[in-house]
Amino acid sequence: MLKRLLRLCACLLPFASPSSAAETAPAGFVTKAAQAYMIEATTGTVLLAKNEEQSFSPASLAKLMTMDLVFGSLKKGEITLDTEYPVSEYAWRTGGAPSRTATMFAALKSRIRVEDLIKGVAIQGANDGCIILAEGMSGTESNFAAAMTRRAEVLGMPKTVFGNSTGLPDGRSKVSARGLVRLAIDLQQSYPEYYHYFAQPDFEWNKIFQRNRNPLLGLGLGADGLATGFAEGEGYSIVASAERDGKRLFLALGGIGSDKERTEEAKRILEWGQTAFEDRQLFSDEEIVGAASVYGGRAGKVDLVAKGAVSVYIPVSNPDRLSARIVYRWPLMAPIAADAEAGTLVISAGGRVLREVPLYTAHGVEQGSLTSRAVDALLELGESLFFSWFWDKAEPT
Repeated sequence: MLKRLLRLCACLLPFASPSSAAETAPAGFVTKAAQAYMIEATTGTVLLAKNEEQSFSPASLAKLMTMDLVFGSLKKGEITLDTEYPVSEYAWRTGGAPSRTATMFAALKSRIRVEDLIKGVAIQGANDGCIILAEGMSGTESNFAAAMTRRAEVLGMPKTVFGNSTGLPDGRSKVSARGLVRLAIDLQQSYPEYYHYFAQPDFEWNKIFQRNRNPLLGLGLGADGLATGFAEGEGYSIVASAERDGKRLFLALGGIGSDKERTEEAKRILEWGQTAFEDRQLFSDEEIVGAASVYGGRAGKVDLVAKGAVSVYIPVSNPDRLSARIVYRWPLMAPIAADAEAGTLVISAGGRVLREVPLYTAHGVEQGSLTSRAVDALLELGESLFFSWFWDKAEPT
């Protein structure tokens, strides 16, 4: 029934995402955050989007990228949990007890195991722990920050810059809510053997006991990470993940007015995401989703399939108002190999994009005869002129 409600159309031009300057969410739901982004992990459905590409200072959320680099080095065997790094005077003064910032109170000129430094950063947001790791792994914090920025590019976090390992004010560091969610997903999915540190309730170092700074732990949400931040003039921020009843949500919020409001807003949004939506399968594994036109081939079209079942997380109260379209770069030219990525299935509801799923060719298409290629070339030229005329006329004057 749902498939009959989907309006599938083949688009002959590259797809461009709609502007996200306004809030994108089911009607009636509004967030106080200046920037917000939330997805459901299994389906990848976007549940909430508001200025999700807008840059803001990461503050302590930068520590998540520090952890990503550390976890990556552990996974590759470049370091171990027992590797020890020295506490430099710079780390001690900038992020330790003299700094009066979040710290694990590392002692000057001592040596600390990587695992203890991870706990200090993931549980307490320790600035000294970040700098010690950065200097130990890269020689200097600036070298490490450059590696953080490169890693952001690899993860698909455009316009993201890290000036240091801590998020302390530097005038350069910038992130976005969407990018932070992408980072949180990588931490949880790529490093399950280390992700648990974010949920550890407390940690004691140098005879000083501190509790986890994440205000969502223990609220019955299934929250198990990740971090909070505050930047002068930009407000309070948070990156959170929660799993309940088999559904995991990733949330990033920025630009909130107070610490209390940040906790309340994050809790409200996560509860909404956990109760107001349900999972709905639209296509089964290897089911033909649609077709794309082929030029110069023995066949004029090629069937497209997704890898795995295609599901979407939709509002319980409004489940059937869905639309979908197949988007591909026109024209597809023969020969075409089987199992080649050829387009995207864009699923929307109420004018907002819920999910984009890569589509692959279900079979190959061989090159056609000289005559058929000549005919297709004429058709291609005619359609190119038509679309060029259409878009010229559509341009604002």
